[in-house]
Amino acid sequence: MALQFLLNGKENGESVTYFTLSESREELRLAAGSHGWSLDHIDIQELSPDPEELLPESQYTVFHPAEIELAQTTRAILDHVESRRPSRVVVDSLSELRMLAREPLRYRRQILALKQFFAGRDCTVLLLDDRTADVRDLQLQSICHGVITLESIQRDFGTQRRRIAISKLRASVYRGGFHDYEIRHGGLEIFPRLVAAEHRTAPADSVIRSGMKELDNLLGGGIDAGTSTLIAGPTGAGKSTIAAWYAFEAAARGQRAAIFAFDEGKNTLLTRLKAMGLDIEKQLNTHLLSIEQIDPAEVSPGQFVGRIRDLVEKEELRILVIDSLNGLLNGMPGEQHLTLQLHELLSYLSQQGVSTFVCMAQSGALGSAMQSPVDVSYLADTVILLRYFEFEGAVKKAVSVFKKRSGPHEDTIREFRISSSGIEIGEPLAKFRGVLTGVPEYLGREGGLLESDDGREPHKDDGRERHK
Repeated sequence: MALQFLLNGKENGESVTYFTLSESREELRLAAGSHGWSLDHIDIQELSPDPEELLPESQYTVFHPAEIELAQTTRAILDHVESRRPSRVVVDSLSELRMLAREPLRYRRQILALKQFFAGRDCTVLLLDDRTADVRDLQLQSICHGVITLESIQRDFGTQRRRIAISKLRASVYRGGFHDYEIRHGGLEIFPRLVAAEHRTAPADSVIRSGMKELDNLLGGGIDAGTSTLIAGPTGAGKSTIAAWYAFEAAARGQRAAIFAFDEGKNTLLTRLKAMGLDIEKQLNTHLLSIEQIDPAEVSPGQFVGRIRDLVEKEELRILVIDSLNGLLNGMPGEQHLTLQLHELLSYLSQQGVSTFVCMAQSGALGSAMQSPVDVSYLADTVILLRYFEFEGAVKKAVSVFKKRSGPHEDTIREFRISSSGIEIGEPLAKFRGVLTGVPEYLGREGGLLESDDGREPHKDDGRERHK
């Protein structure tokens, strides 16, 4: 971060200096070379002890190092700044000065003297402090104009999570809290925490249709643009398929759509969509549809949100699919944090006119045993519920709409099936009772079920006998 700070100043034609008390000049050049940087035009002053001073005969026997080395180090910094007049300075690191000072009072006075010296010289100074020993120098933080903290959190599994926080910046407005960042080739890339209130735009006024009459009827004609839809159900019920269908239809209309797959592999998803008769390769080649596989163990939540923001603000994204919420939950440190971040993300996407589809897998298979990993149904504008139910020795699927904030919707339950011709949705299951329990009771002669794969109607005599 300090090297990026100096290199940016050099690009602006400023004079910059790096005082190093711990690393050698060659170590700095090696670190810079790993990012493709050249330090040829950076003034590097190495203030580490001379090798001859480490010999036993060169050690002080009467005076403490604070009385000799600290004064010499401070004087070297002041003299060099006085002669070169740099506008940006880095001192690396304060832990060396702290050990030389020995006493907290002497250390504080030394830092205060440095602050007063630089104050009238139009120079911005970064003081680096190594907190490996977890030393919280609150007195030092009270002296400085700003405090920036970098943290590296080791997770139980997966890559470490890095985050940055600005806890103090006098006379400036800044965004508090923690923000994820990543060290990449070329330096630090920071993903600022998303605040939806800062991105208000005019609401979209259009309807997103699936192209399936029965599904659109269930949703009262379609899904309003700029709203969020939660598709919940057990594993294998068809959540990903319905969400991907909306993304495919949007790309076919010339709109930008993206699918972020946390659970299913990209190749598996492509194979399944092709088996439904969708020309998915065509949409991928036009770059109107993109499918990205996300590994929650390797991607931080801030990085994930940053990727979505790039698609919205640079590529005019209109349909977003997150598959699934369970995978996103695994990438978060806690359930409460997931709810807060998802609220901000959905609010931001809504204000940008992006229609969002979030899949959530529920544990269990039938009836009241179904459980959700986290309750986020209140965040979604629309909730589509998928269920399995048993009929005549076969497992079938049902779909219903439980909630739609933006308008009316059907309160019926319909059977649906995924086949090589796409998604088939039947008539309302008006002659059944208890479909959502998983073991319904047949109440009449007309069941409204889809035809079986062999083209025959479902057997009804057993149903009538059961009703009797």
